[in-house]
Amino acid sequence: MVHVHEMPEHLAKALINQELPTYDTTPWVEAITLEDSKIAIISTAGLHRSEDAPFVPGAGDYRVIPDDEDMANLMMSHLSTNFDRTGFFQDVNTAFPIDRLHELNEMGVIGSVASRHYSFMGATPPHMMEPVAKDLAELLKQDGVTAVILVPV
Repeated sequence: MVHVHEMPEHLAKALINQELPTYDTTPWVEAITLEDSKIAIISTAGLHRSEDAPFVPGAGDYRVIPDDEDMANLMMSHLSTNFDRTGFFQDVNTAFPIDRLHELNEMGVIGSVASRHYSFMGATPPHMMEPVAKDLAELLKQDGVTAVILVPV
């Protein structure tokens, strides 16, 4: 983890002073119980399968990670000098808590695990991600996903 005060001054200023989007509406729905939820993971670690194209800087797209994928096959193409990949290489769950999610399912805490999960490239301007996030929301609905675990990296 890098604290803002530890960052180079120009990066800290860019992070603190970035323009954030505004939205006309704020949708709200009543949540269902965890026991009835179908949950997917969405990470910003720039994860992808080894056969998928790596992320490029500023990419606003995402990669699909099938739930039955061998997680040892995951690659991380997140590019940042401020990002330490050591934890990911030691345990995929630090950036993509798939084993913990399955444990919650086995314990009956959640209803089920989605068949697909997703990863974006972190450090991407929000306006680059909005169009594909709307597409992803439709995929999640089609898959019957009722909740997601957002893993910002």
